[in-house]
Amino acid sequence: MKITEIVCQVLRIPNVTEKTASSQDSVLVRIRTDEGIEGIGEADSSPEVVKAIVDAPFSHLVACGLRPLLIGEDPLEHDRLRQKMYRRTMYLGRTGVTMTAMAAVDMALWDLKGKYFQQPIHRLLGGRRHERIRAYASILFGRDGAETRDIGRRWIEAGYTAVKFGWEPMGPSEAVDLDLVRGARDGLGDATLLIDAGCVWDARTALRRAKLFAEYEPGWLEEPLRQADVAGYEWLRDRSPVPIAAGEGECGRESFRALIDRHALDVYQVDLARCGFTDAAYIRDRVEEVGARLCNHCYTSPVTVAASLHWLSTCRDTFLFEDCVEDSPLRHELTLQKVQAENGWIQVPDRPGLGVDLNEDFIQRHLVCESRA
Repeated sequence: MKITEIVCQVLRIPNVTEKTASSQDSVLVRIRTDEGIEGIGEADSSPEVVKAIVDAPFSHLVACGLRPLLIGEDPLEHDRLRQKMYRRTMYLGRTGVTMTAMAAVDMALWDLKGKYFQQPIHRLLGGRRHERIRAYASILFGRDGAETRDIGRRWIEAGYTAVKFGWEPMGPSEAVDLDLVRGARDGLGDATLLIDAGCVWDARTALRRAKLFAEYEPGWLEEPLRQADVAGYEWLRDRSPVPIAAGEGECGRESFRALIDRHALDVYQVDLARCGFTDAAYIRDRVEEVGARLCNHCYTSPVTVAASLHWLSTCRDTFLFEDCVEDSPLRHELTLQKVQAENGWIQVPDRPGLGVDLNEDFIQRHLVCESRA
C-alpha cells in the first residue's frame, strides 16, 4: 500500500470572535492510498500556517514540506515516517507549528492503519484500560464571578460533575482572580473545580494565587506561568498547595522532555492535535514512569476528541477527560458521529481507526481553502 494523495483543508466558522477558543477554525489533513483507504488528522494551530508546511516544496534536505516526503510511502510505517519528517524539516523548526503539522499527519496515518487492520486505534496503542471516562466541561470564564457562577450551574445541571473555567479575564489583579474563583465554586457546589489561568503570572504571584485559591479546593491550577518557564513550574510545583497542570502548548516528545525530567508538573496535558499518536504514546510511558498523572487537552473538533479518547483510554491512571462545551458548529457538526459526554461520562470509540466519519456537507459549507497532490 502506498500514499497517493494528501489533501489539506482549512475550515472556519462564520463570525469568529476575539477569544481564546480554537473551536472556531480547523485544518484537516487527509491521506489517501492506492487501496482506496483514507486517514484523517487535525492540527491545533494556525490552519493556514499548517497548510503551508504541508504544501511547501523541496528546498533542501533539511527544509522540505511534508507532502513531498510522504507521497509514495507506505502509510503503515508511522514510526519511520515520523523520523523522516522530523529529520527533513529541521530547518523549518523542531518545535511549534511544524510539529503540529506532523501531528496531523501522524493522526491520519494511525486512522488509516486502524481502518486497514479493522481495529480501533486504542487496540493498536496496546489496549484500552477504560471503556468510558469521567468528563469535565471545559469552558471560558464569564465576565465576572456572577456570570461564572451561572455558567457553572448550567453545566452541573447538564450532568457534569466537574467543570474547568479558563483564560480571560483572569490575571489583572488579585481581586478579579478571587472573584472569578469564588463565583466558580458557588456555581459548582461540591463538584470538581478546575482553574486554567492562561499563562498570566510569574512564579511568585502564581504561588500566592494558589495559596488563596486553596480555600476553594480546586482539583488543579493549570498553566499559571508562561509555557516555556520549566524552571518556574518546577519551583512552583514543589511549593503549591494546589496540583499544577500544564502541557497543552507542547508540541511533540522533545517539548515534554524537560518538564518530565524535572518532575515539574502534577498533571501532564497532552494535545493529540499538537503531538500525534506516536509521540503521545512515548509521552504516556515517560509520565507514567515518574508517577505523575495524564490528561488530554482538546478544544477543537470531534476529530481530536476521538483521537484523545483512544489515547487517554490506554493511560494507566486516567481520571478526567477534557470535553469542550463551546457552542460551536465545528465542535458539534464536523463528524457524522456525536462525540460528547452524556451525564458526565464520555464513551471511548470502538470502530476501526478514529471511529468517526467526516460530514462532507459541513466541510463544503465551511471550507476556506484546499490543496491536494
